[in-house]
Amino acid sequence: MNATDRTPADLLRSALAADPARPLVTYYDDATGERVELSVATFANWVAKTANLLQDELSAQPGDRLALLLPAHWQTAVWVLACSSTGVVADLGGDPGAADLVVSGPDTLEEARACGGERVALSLRPMGVRFPQPPEGFADYAVEVPSQGDRFTPYAPVDPDAPALAFAGSGELTAAQAVEQAHADALTRSLTPVSRLLSGLPYDTWDGLSAGLLAPLAAGGSVVLCRNLDQLSPEALEQRRESERVTATAV
Repeated sequence: MNATDRTPADLLRSALAADPARPLVTYYDDATGERVELSVATFANWVAKTANLLQDELSAQPGDRLALLLPAHWQTAVWVLACSSTGVVADLGGDPGAADLVVSGPDTLEEARACGGERVALSLRPMGVRFPQPPEGFADYAVEVPSQGDRFTPYAPVDPDAPALAFAGSGELTAAQAVEQAHADALTRSLTPVSRLLSGLPYDTWDGLSAGLLAPLAAGGSVVLCRNLDQLSPEALEQRRESERVTATAV
């Protein structure tokens, strides 16, 4: 990755410039059998659309806090990078009552109602489809995001030294600190541009977010992100490692 990268969104831009066609996130849900593979270009397009939604439709400002009540999921990864693109603080598992906005999955809707600001809900159903009935008081992400622009430009430059990530009250990182730590983690894990890291960790800690997105991104590699991995037998997990050409594992 580029030595001038100062934010997680910069890491994605460098990946896009280097090789837009390579896989970046391969997602499995072992409770539903879902598998989704996103190239750098496809993932970046989702990030751009989501950042436009944040900035234009939800009126999010740099420094606003967004409580991200989602599991480790490819759409969660999109939201993390969209927040970085706009200067919004992504508080993973954070208190919605203390947040300016909230993004919720289907299992945390009641908790998310504590947020007095804009609320967005994701069904987390296969193929990213919408809710059968939109949750009352929430915008349905699957309805709102497709019409957003495919390119994103922030109204104001993102400050790399401003808070960017928080983890449910257990610490914060600036954008620049997140990039620095992601590079350090990539070195610790011996990740390279050909690495494929399989992660079954949740996203509500730095270790989970780093293994499941930021360290592979910093290394120019890719991630195999697995939800409900405990439902997989050891034999099936080994088969996945082989079929996905996994080079490192975090579970």
